[in-house]
Amino acid sequence: MANVVRAALVQATWTGDTESMVAKHEEHAREAARRGARIIGFQEVFNSPYFCQVQEPEHYRWAEPVPDGPTVRRMRELARETGMVIVVPVFEVEQPGLYYNTAAVIDADGTYLGKYRKHHIPQIKGFYEKYYFRPGNLGWPVFDTAAGRVGVYICYDRHFPEGWRELGLNGAQLVYNPSATHRGLSAHLWRLEQPAAAVANAYYVAAINRVGTEAYGANDFYGTSYFVDPRGQFVGDVASDGKEELVVRDLDLDLIDEVRQTWAFYRDRRPDAYEGLVRP
Repeated sequence: MANVVRAALVQATWTGDTESMVAKHEEHAREAARRGARIIGFQEVFNSPYFCQVQEPEHYRWAEPVPDGPTVRRMRELARETGMVIVVPVFEVEQPGLYYNTAAVIDADGTYLGKYRKHHIPQIKGFYEKYYFRPGNLGWPVFDTAAGRVGVYICYDRHFPEGWRELGLNGAQLVYNPSATHRGLSAHLWRLEQPAAAVANAYYVAAINRVGTEAYGANDFYGTSYFVDPRGQFVGDVASDGKEELVVRDLDLDLIDEVRQTWAFYRDRRPDAYEGLVRP
């Protein structure tokens, strides 16, 4: 019997406030559950605008603790209600002055399994993230969930192959990549990097992008979210480049073993020869 997991992702427009944004994602999750999904993931800092288009202290107000803040508590209740694993990207405050770009992973029974903190923090026009976030310091966790072994890699991380590989070595079957990226900056990379990572590391990737423009800048987030398999092939259609969308796809996890046996990239790695990669 095939080992198939029905997975979902949401690319969403900003509503203007946290309460309605969270409520909208709850409804998407309920619809995904009605369609048989066992796991769902949301976009980068899903419950806020992408405030990193500007550098203003007022935006620290979006931060909350993980897992004890209101959004993660609410998502734990949603996981229990729907019976789905949920990947929840938020702006995390650990203590005053220590902030991270974080994703919590919640199991299908509402158990908080842990969190990933974004490692690579950009500081370029329209993406002033170093103003807000420290680099992640929790490594590359892979979580044993009711839907399989799940990892997270956030937005700008995707340009760095080392973390993708760490997640593969740690046993990931599916990696969620919540993002906020706009037209013109790196749009031509969007359909290249995540499929290439899926091939190189032989797992599924869920690539999630925001959609639309928001109040704090001119970034035009272009959606086109998708699932990609270990062969680098899109699973079903890519989402719209201009509209909010819930994407639900069936992922055959047995394909991971098949690809790893056929292409044998893990067998032929040479970590003994890679010392130069970690020299300062």
